[in-house]
Amino acid sequence: VKALKGLSLQQIRNIVSQCFFDDNVFDIRDYKTIESNKKKIFDRGGLLEFCFTEDRDIIAGFDNLKRWLADRKGAFAADDPGALPVPRGVLLMGVQGCGKSLAIKVIAKELGLPLYRLDVASLYSKYIGETEENLRRALMIVEKLSPMCLWVDEIEKAFAASGGDIDGGVSQRMLGTFLTWMQERKASSFLAATANNIYLLPPELLRKGRFDEIFFVDLPDDGARSTLFKIHLKKRGLRPDDFDIEKLAAAAKGFSGAEVEQAVISALYRASAGKEPISTKHIIDQVKATKPLAVVKREDIAALRSWAKERTVPV
Repeated sequence: VKALKGLSLQQIRNIVSQCFFDDNVFDIRDYKTIESNKKKIFDRGGLLEFCFTEDRDIIAGFDNLKRWLADRKGAFAADDPGALPVPRGVLLMGVQGCGKSLAIKVIAKELGLPLYRLDVASLYSKYIGETEENLRRALMIVEKLSPMCLWVDEIEKAFAASGGDIDGGVSQRMLGTFLTWMQERKASSFLAATANNIYLLPPELLRKGRFDEIFFVDLPDDGARSTLFKIHLKKRGLRPDDFDIEKLAAAAKGFSGAEVEQAVISALYRASAGKEPISTKHIIDQVKATKPLAVVKREDIAALRSWAKERTVPV
C-alpha cells in the first residue's frame, strides 16, 4: 500500500494488473515491479524523481549517522503517531566524492521510507512566477506522498545565499517558500540534503529546527578505505581475499570513495588490456597515477574541515 501511494487510481490498476499477468500472482515479490513502474511514472512528471534505496552495508564508515538512524527508525512506523516526534531531516555536508548521495539512499532504507529526489533544475522556468509555482506544486506532491524521504542534492546550488539581483529575486522567493515549508509542514516527510560548499548556504537554512542534525562527511580513514576496496572489488565479482587490502588502503591515503572506486575500475581496464588477471599491483599503479582531490584542493578541504569542527557532527 505504501509503495502505491501517490499514484492515481488508474495508474494503480495498471501496475497491479501488470504484476498479476507476469505470474498470475500478486504478492510481496511484486514490490520491485511496483517500484520500477513508479520510477517511470515520476520520471515523466519531471519535478520529483523516484529513487531506489540501498542497504547500510553499501557505505563504509558513517558510524555516527547509522547510530543516529537506528535511534529514530521506529518513529515513522510507530502505531501511536504521538509517541515519538517524527524526525524532520538531516544535512550531509563535506568533501566531494565521499558518499553523501549514497548515504541518502541508505537513510531512506533505514527509515523504511520511499525516496524521491527533487530535481531543482526542472523547477526553473523562463516565465515570471512559474518557477515559484513549480516549487509549490512539487511540495504539494510531497505532502500527498508522505510519509516519504525527500532528497535535495547539492542544496547550495538551489538556494544559494545572494541578494537576488542576478535573477530578479526568484532564488530569494524560492528560498522563502522552501523555508516556510520546512518549518510548518505537517506531513511525515523527512528531508535529506547534501552540500559541498557550506559558504553558499544562507544562515537561516542551517539553524536548528530546519534540520535535526548537520553531519560532516570527511575523507575516509584507513578502516573505511579498506572497507571501500572490499565493497568495490565484490561489486565487480572479485574476491577481496585475493588482494592485499591493507596495502591498498595505505597506498590510497587521502582518497575519497569515488577515487577508490575509479582506481579499481582503471586497474580492471589495465589488466584487461594486458590480458592478465587483475592484482594488487594493478590497483596500486592506478592509485599512484592519480592526484586525489585532497591534494588538488588541499586548501579548500582544510578550510571546510576548520568550519565543520565546532559546528557539525562527524559521520
